[in-house]
Amino acid sequence: MKNGFINILKARFLIDDHAIKNWRFIVFLIVLAIIMIANTQQYEQKVFRIAALTNEVKELRSEFVDRRSQLMKLRMESTVSEKMIAKEIFPSTVPPVKIKVIKEEKKTFLKKIWQ
Repeated sequence: MKNGFINILKARFLIDDHAIKNWRFIVFLIVLAIIMIANTQQYEQKVFRIAALTNEVKELRSEFVDRRSQLMKLRMESTVSEKMIAKEIFPSTVPPVKIKVIKEEKKTFLKKIWQ
């Protein structure tokens, strides 16, 4: 056992007659390690990108809420009337009247259909 441990420390397994098998295995392990490192790096980049996009979504959502409240304030009748008074346009004192226009052609056409 002591001899085997000394051989490992001296790296005799790399220069023996059957060393080619060991080298293949070592190269395989190195390639696997490189793939794992690359995969981990891609994963971390995606995590950072997701975090940045989440923050951007939160900012855009808060901006949307702010803009919507500003729009609601601008659409209020009091705000509109204030801006119209500044342009010397005053609200009407007469309420609106609904106007119905029925053409004679339409009436006769409808009568023919119902007959």
